[in-house]
Amino acid sequence: MKKFLIAAAISAAFACAVSAQNSIVEEPNPETIGNDSAMQALHEISLDKFEREGSWFVHMSPDYGVISSRLFEGNPEMKEPLKEDEGKEDEDVMVLGVKVEFFRRGVNSFYITAQRPIAILGVTKTISMWVCGRNQGHELYVLVEDYFGRDYELFMGSLGFSGWKKLTAVVPPSPDGEHGIVQHSAYYGDRPGLKVIGFRVDCNPMLARGSYYLYLDALRCVTDLYDTENHDPDDMSDNW
Repeated sequence: MKKFLIAAAISAAFACAVSAQNSIVEEPNPETIGNDSAMQALHEISLDKFEREGSWFVHMSPDYGVISSRLFEGNPEMKEPLKEDEGKEDEDVMVLGVKVEFFRRGVNSFYITAQRPIAILGVTKTISMWVCGRNQGHELYVLVEDYFGRDYELFMGSLGFSGWKKLTAVVPPSPDGEHGIVQHSAYYGDRPGLKVIGFRVDCNPMLARGSYYLYLDALRCVTDLYDTENHDPDDMSDNW
């Protein structure tokens, strides 16, 4: 009887562990993020394909190392093209490579910033990007600016994996339209709500040595365009 109870407990624990692992691996569902109404028009749109040289800058403290970036030919095999990009695969052939040469171990970070902030139309639910992390336990954050110009950072994931992997950050909804990440407001006119500023990589101090390589591709977001799609063509825009 005791052996049976022990076996049952082990089986239950294993099932819970598998369930927890699966819940972590699954991507966030944009339909359930801040969904307080059935009126949603979710679209996955491309923010940047990393095809143009000089559109992203990299920098880090010169006390800890040297950083550089350039474009390379390549593509994640598992990346699915958006509907509007089908048949245009020959226009999406590059990825952004970042190389960091550390001087010494330490608590440090490096940044990848857009030449100009990338404004997103609608209410953003998730921000995703394909990343090749080289199996180092550094952490990647996406840096955003909300409707009021306030800066926030959203955790995308650990870079402790080999090959390409799609990392996704959830944009939490504002609880009251005043606190947290606010993307729209009826009191301050009509202008883009969320902007992507860039990315920050927080380095694991035990692994920050030698040379580190990072590759990025297919920066996308899932956004709710309900208000935009249902805007009357003869209605004025409150942006004057």
